Amino acid sequence: MNELYIGLMSGTSLDGVDAVLVDFSGPALKVLAHAHRAFDAPLAAELLALNTPGDNELHRAALAGNALARVCAAAAAAVLAAGPTEPAAVRAIGAHGQTVRHRPGEFDGNGYTIQLNNPALLAELSGIDVVADLRSRDVAAGGQGAPLVPAFHRAVFSRPGETVAVLNLGGISNLTVLHADGGGDDATIGFDCGPGNLLMDLWCKRATGRPFDAGGAWAASGVVDAALLAQLRADPYFALPPPKSTGRDLFHAAWLEAQLQRQPPGLHPANVQATLAELTAGACADDVRRHAPAARELLVCGGGAFNDHLMQRLAALLPGCRVQRTDARGLPATQVEACAFAWLARAFCAREPGNLAAVTGANGPRVLGALYPA
Repeated sequence: MNELYIGLMSGTSLDGVDAVLVDFSGPALKVLAHAHRAFDAPLAAELLALNTPGDNELHRAALAGNALARVCAAAAAAVLAAGPTEPAAVRAIGAHGQTVRHRPGEFDGNGYTIQLNNPALLAELSGIDVVADLRSRDVAAGGQGAPLVPAFHRAVFSRPGETVAVLNLGGISNLTVLHADGGGDDATIGFDCGPGNLLMDLWCKRATGRPFDAGGAWAASGVVDAALLAQLRADPYFALPPPKSTGRDLFHAAWLEAQLQRQPPGLHPANVQATLAELTAGACADDVRRHAPAARELLVCGGGAFNDHLMQRLAALLPGCRVQRTDARGLPATQVEACAFAWLARAFCAREPGNLAAVTGANGPRVLGALYPA
């Protein structure tokens, strides 16, 4: 049976779509090609705007989904060309879409999660079956719908007899703990720690006009403001026990602005950036100590893995743990999440569960996704 899949991922950082072409036919997955297609400024702005209520949302969301599908199709075409691989050789595309609202368990007991996408258009443009809507079944079953990557992390990063922690530093940070004591679902936990790059990117753009703090150099030039850090860490989310997940519904520009307004005026912008970096590093390190005290290895993926200052702070806060990018275990940090959604598409095609109920809080394992045939 054909074991080639494409995974597509666009996360809370809103920088674009990562695509991978993955071969699952061997004992270990093999990434045959990787491509990134950036969002143009109007699309990125619209996707960000749709995270909050606004005028004519249904119309705007539909058009944004169309535009996103075109970027996804271009990214898929790029990995096929790099393969080189014909569309007919690919079993399916796992297309995550762009999360714009994430409110599981709220309002009516079920809540919802919304990923903008047009998988029908993507199937039309690519000529490949598309598996999409990968989170809503878990939410329907009483879960958080996130994080979904821990099952994939277990498949590729677990080591017999060792506790391994995997940290994804995207816009939001999420932690997977692969416990050494057994291989059952309850031996793997995962949850969102809180903001990853999201607040740092917001502040960097506001204060400097740059989209992100390259390498964390600006944060490294500042000094952590203890009072601001304590105030930020007082948000109730950080004290919630797993299962838990979050996103721009909580950590957004208005949240950051409200926090800063509670501080005396005159905070140096670089010190604010240093404090936001410490918020991310500290929350993640606390969760590693709390939930993975036996871990001697923290594998880091996502864009934040290339923030040298953030990586140095994690290493300093976790002196007994080797902090390194997932590249050291054979899977580049930029490819992990896209590979996870290729893996989830494969699970759907096999009608195998893609969630871990112990991670998301769902009522049990569920097959995740919906199929849009080419």
